[in-house]
Amino acid sequence: MSEKKGNLYQLTKGIIKENPTLVTLLGMCPTLAVTTMASNGIGMGLATTFVLICSNIVISLLKNVIPKAVRLPCFIVVIASFVTLIEFLMKGYIPALYDSLGLFLSLITVNCIILGRAEAFASKNGVFASILDAVGMGLGFTLALFTMGSVREIIGTGQWMGIDLHLPVTMTLFIMPAGGFFTLGVIIALVNKLANKKPPQEIGCANCPNAKSCPTFNKDAQKGDAE
Repeated sequence: MSEKKGNLYQLTKGIIKENPTLVTLLGMCPTLAVTTMASNGIGMGLATTFVLICSNIVISLLKNVIPKAVRLPCFIVVIASFVTLIEFLMKGYIPALYDSLGLFLSLITVNCIILGRAEAFASKNGVFASILDAVGMGLGFTLALFTMGSVREIIGTGQWMGIDLHLPVTMTLFIMPAGGFFTLGVIIALVNKLANKKPPQEIGCANCPNAKSCPTFNKDAQKGDAE
């Protein structure tokens, strides 16, 4: 694979093939909680993308400096710093969205997508590749939240991005938790259909979407090959 194709893959893999929400099923808490409106989905997605890009850059730059024994606490400190920054910016410039996202904005710090990309990718690759990975994963996450928010807002309230669509019938169920789970399930099914992805026949580490980047799985595999 050429460098250009490799860069393109790093940038686009998170949109469909390795979408962090719809394929690897990470970040479920904000996905279900804030997607009652399309604008909330965009806001949470872009805030997470900002933190993801900035943390990937810093972690990639410091990957040879951070001791392995304390890498996870160090990653969390870096992530939390950028979450605090984005909170200040949103509170100052977009107060309505800040109030709408509420506690879930702070919880970006413990979002599995960000910590997972830091551990699986940024800590093992260069800065440019880490930026591409972060942008792709962030866009995939934002797209998933925006799609869910749009579906739930349109069907549940008859509006979209503040525009009244004058629908003859609305279903309030879709802006409730049950509607969130239903919408998420349908969208995941459609994405898997588009990607021609079939469910694993057996449950185990080998069938996990993150198996290739999992240190524990790779260590066990190498041990098995040696035996």
